[in-house]
Amino acid sequence: MREIIMDGFHRKPHHREPRTGRDCQYCQSFDSEFGTRIPADKLVYTEMDNTARAHMTEDGYVKHRMLEIRVRFPSTEIRFLHVA
Repeated sequence: MREIIMDGFHRKPHHREPRTGRDCQYCQSFDSEFGTRIPADKLVYTEMDNTARAHMTEDGYVKHRMLEIRVRFPSTEIRFLHVA
């Protein structure tokens, strides 16, 4: 049996490569506190639309959902809780 040596550029691709992200355009448009979010909570997967499901973190998902409610029902007062 022959030994095969592979360098890093010719490696076998994994089924799940790391995904890249971008800022959620929906949250950026409607959330006045978008700039104060931690960076990971702003990100959605690049290959997905600007939906709550596309957010990379659970906090980002929840904040997106709460924002959707606030946009649909503007008379309802909703506040984000910042847990330390």
